[in-house]
Amino acid sequence: MPGKHQHFQEPGVGCCGKYFLFGFNIVFWVLGALFLAIGLWAWGEKGVLSNISALTDLGGLDPVWLFVVVGGIMSVLGFAGCIGALRENTFLLKFFSVFLGLIFFLELATGILVFVFKDWIRDQLNLFINNNVKAYRDDIDLQNLIDFAQEYWSCCGARGPNDWNLNIYFNCTDLNPSRERCGVPFSCCVRDPAEDVLNTQCGYDVRLKLELEQQGSIHTKGCVGQFEKWLQDNLIIVAGVFVGIALLQIFGICLAQNLVSDIQAVKANWIKHDDGCKLLK
Repeated sequence: MPGKHQHFQEPGVGCCGKYFLFGFNIVFWVLGALFLAIGLWAWGEKGVLSNISALTDLGGLDPVWLFVVVGGIMSVLGFAGCIGALRENTFLLKFFSVFLGLIFFLELATGILVFVFKDWIRDQLNLFINNNVKAYRDDIDLQNLIDFAQEYWSCCGARGPNDWNLNIYFNCTDLNPSRERCGVPFSCCVRDPAEDVLNTQCGYDVRLKLELEQQGSIHTKGCVGQFEKWLQDNLIIVAGVFVGIALLQIFGICLAQNLVSDIQAVKANWIKHDDGCKLLK
């Protein structure tokens, strides 16, 4: 009876996982570079790149920071995952896994803290919005962001229209020479569907009226309350988005770790063969 030959398959790096991880990360790399370029371009247009101290002059949030930070993180992660997979570099793949895992746990911790400390988070959100209300006229990007939020959520200020007293252009003090005194931005106004041209002066002097009279012309609910209501109404969608992002992160970590294991197995097999050859010699 002829002897049976046993064939042992040597460990190898799976091409499917390797090139899937490469393609997945090259998209993130390109998107991250695009976001970063947009952020740097916006800073260049505002003269921030020629005067770095301008970053600390703004009392509120500069929305360009979001593009720079998100773009920077996506670029670093995309580069590490893309080059690590293509060149089978275990250092870059481990860096990719650890960095992605850290972001995942930060997101998880943030979600838990928001749920446990809801009242504290609400107070911090009020404080954050009011700080941006103060700086409303200081930065055009911040101004556009606040106007978008107030229009989208049909709100005005953090708790209500009187929060605009915090802004030097809209406060009701007798010493305020601004034409916008005792008013609110146009984004607080109740829009008339039949109105073709936006009336940017619709909020002038509106806070000189009684509260009941204000309700006919501006939104009197605060943005914090409206944002909480929006979250409750869209809880399933918001939760689905976060779960989807979390699953993508876990999938990316598992894929990178699996690729690292394959590469290490191949290297260990090479060492084993080299040792065998040395013994034969």
